[in-house]
Amino acid sequence: MIKALFFDVDGTLVSFNTHKVPESTIEALREAHKRGVKLFTATGRPRQLLNNITEVEDIMDGFILATGAQCVYGDNVVRQDLIPTHEAEAIVDFCNRLGVPAVVVGTKDLQIINRNDSVNHVFYDMLKVTYNKFDVPVEEVIKQGILQITPFLTENQEHTILPHVPGTTSARWYPAFCDLTSATADKANGIRAIAEHMGIDISETMAFGDGGNDLTMLRAAGVGVAMGNALDEVKAHADYITSSVDEDGITNALKHFEII
Repeated sequence: MIKALFFDVDGTLVSFNTHKVPESTIEALREAHKRGVKLFTATGRPRQLLNNITEVEDIMDGFILATGAQCVYGDNVVRQDLIPTHEAEAIVDFCNRLGVPAVVVGTKDLQIINRNDSVNHVFYDMLKVTYNKFDVPVEEVIKQGILQITPFLTENQEHTILPHVPGTTSARWYPAFCDLTSATADKANGIRAIAEHMGIDISETMAFGDGGNDLTMLRAAGVGVAMGNALDEVKAHADYITSSVDEDGITNALKHFEII
């Protein structure tokens, strides 16, 4: 019996075409929640940038954020994995030397270094981010503890820096950038932490995703569901492939498994 559902956000809960949660998904999630199933996001976005699930935010029982770096159940942080401070500083220095943008996410605030049109396009056009609090200098953000750094690096540049920051790992769900987090943070560990906190077995969880940073949780969950718009690699590791986010994918999967 599935007791908890975990959803990636962009490309899974939220359509890349409409930038909204489809109406069929809203109805399906509300029905599942009424039946007692717990609902969670499992997203690469930190809490500061999770502005696109307003239609279902009120029924979310918790959040796996920043690719698993911060896991929240209700008002409680049940797991938090920070990038080692000296490694966060090394990554920021590397990006500054290259002159590439990076989103530096602290436990409270975030800052963007080397901001340019590319990061503005991703932030405001693609992801429809509304966050605008950039008054805290990056040095102060680092002192808070770093959950995630999202640098706009090529894969070659990414492979150049990673050997120098062994406490950090990378996940890439969009070609223009990668999400760097603590090496102990991923969505699978987030699901395990939430399940343990709830007192349920991992076999009683179901996870939905479409991107590369969803692979670990689809393999770890009791049932891993790939969206129809998912990467081929993600589909290859899923227990079930549903239709796309724009074709009632979540609703169809929840009906298939008789959750609703």
